[in-house]
Amino acid sequence: MVDIQNKRLSLIGVPTDVGAGHRGSSMGPEALRVAGITQSLEKLGLDVRDCGNIHGPANPWQAPVNGYRHLEQVIEWNWLAHDAIYAQLQEGRLPVMLGGDHCLGVGSISAVARYCREQQKRLRVLWLDAHTDFNTAELSPTGNIHGMPVACLFGYGPDALVNMSGSNPALDADMIRQIGIRSVDTGEKHFIHEADIEVFDMRHIDETGMRQTMQEALYGLDQNTHLHVSFDVDFLDPDIAPGVGTTVRGGPNYREAQLCMEMIADTGMMASLDIVELNPALDVRNLTAEIVLDMVESLFGQSTLVRRNVK
Repeated sequence: MVDIQNKRLSLIGVPTDVGAGHRGSSMGPEALRVAGITQSLEKLGLDVRDCGNIHGPANPWQAPVNGYRHLEQVIEWNWLAHDAIYAQLQEGRLPVMLGGDHCLGVGSISAVARYCREQQKRLRVLWLDAHTDFNTAELSPTGNIHGMPVACLFGYGPDALVNMSGSNPALDADMIRQIGIRSVDTGEKHFIHEADIEVFDMRHIDETGMRQTMQEALYGLDQNTHLHVSFDVDFLDPDIAPGVGTTVRGGPNYREAQLCMEMIADTGMMASLDIVELNPALDVRNLTAEIVLDMVESLFGQSTLVRRNVK
């Protein structure tokens, strides 16, 4: 089980929706605070520091240019996120990025990859999402960069993003597992197969169950592994979490998602976390933020377990 006594957390609000196709995820950090994320984590015995919100450029809400929407602003926001997250890692704290849209995964994971390389730690990324986010300017039907962060981390994208970690690519296929996938563009599908990323889509979860899926996704972790979780709220089925801009039916239900989080917590190795794409403008009475908070509590050791641990 996770040893929460040694966990010092830093909440970092990154309130932007420059990478998304809908306005509103910029309000995600505040929705999580209203839902009580600080207080809930403190009740678990965690040392929680709320670093407040990063301040960056406004969303110009313009059409794509050369296949990218708002590239200049996306780059600036990602550098701001990178620097804030990297600073908390250097302090020995566990950074929790409160997004914001998922384009911010470039800055967040680039910071973690840089830190792991310097500390000679192995990196494992769990990408919890309805989408693979492996589009490029040539493949994307929209130009929205929140559909491109994994491709950027694999070296496909603008130089300012693909080189952010100090190493290009920031990730290789052995470092990432994608879970909950159920919406992939046609060109993106071929591209991600070429990249040889291990994808546990919803059919895999349907056929084998969440327990087996997570055992496979977590296989091979050791004490020198830094486990990063990038949690896109649209990972959850929209019946339980409607407050996202890109809902896709057929996602994990409440108990499946909670089991996923509990099994991550059981490793005791999660060392950084993204929470992205929560969109209060599309939510109902902050319901999705409250569901997300339930999941985050499970990630940090809140368990439904009433039986004795079985060795």
